[in-house]
Amino acid sequence: MIKALLFALALLWGDSAWAARSLFQARCEDARAETVDSARPQQASYVIDNTQSYRALSALKGNAPANAYVLGLTHVHPRFEIGHRGPVIRDLLMRSECIMPNIDVVLAYRPIVVYIGSEFVPGTCAYQEVLAHEMRHVNAYLGQLPKVESRVRAQMQRRFKNRPLYAPLGQSADALKREIAATWIPYMTRLVDEVELLQAAIDTPQEIDRLSRVCKGEVQSLIGPAD
Repeated sequence: MIKALLFALALLWGDSAWAARSLFQARCEDARAETVDSARPQQASYVIDNTQSYRALSALKGNAPANAYVLGLTHVHPRFEIGHRGPVIRDLLMRSECIMPNIDVVLAYRPIVVYIGSEFVPGTCAYQEVLAHEMRHVNAYLGQLPKVESRVRAQMQRRFKNRPLYAPLGQSADALKREIAATWIPYMTRLVDEVELLQAAIDTPQEIDRLSRVCKGEVQSLIGPAD
């Protein structure tokens, strides 16, 4: 009972003098040389879809004003893959164990879909203008991943480097999975979502008005005036 109480306190106070002196703690910390944190943004690809009308794209966007032109749309789905492995060290007497996690993180987008209104024929001036605008969105999304990588790596280094994760016997892997699901996936999602502020800065009223008037009125001749 006393040992169990001391161990519970050690879990709460991971740097306590007792934990630092315990054989179990020493065995766990000796595994730290195998700990490696990584977060690698994967090269994203994109495809162009020219099959939807600008009205269909307006419905797909969902929050576009009723009288707005949605000539093109860039659609993304972030993908996070977090793998973990590492030695599990058990103390059968105290019914406890530790794991020194080796965390591997992959940040990516599923293939980005760039929609261009079907009213615009590939190769025409209007098509090229809309595509150039959407590529600004694509580049903003792609530029966000290295920034997220840097911040995730820094936070994971603080959390896991040379710091074993302790749990009751047989529960360390599940504890790590729960932490990843409850903490790290939402954290990365918030970081990736910050790019939407940049996207809003691209779709200014001035830019939308410019696109509606490019190519000597070609856009307006194809889609007509706003309702």
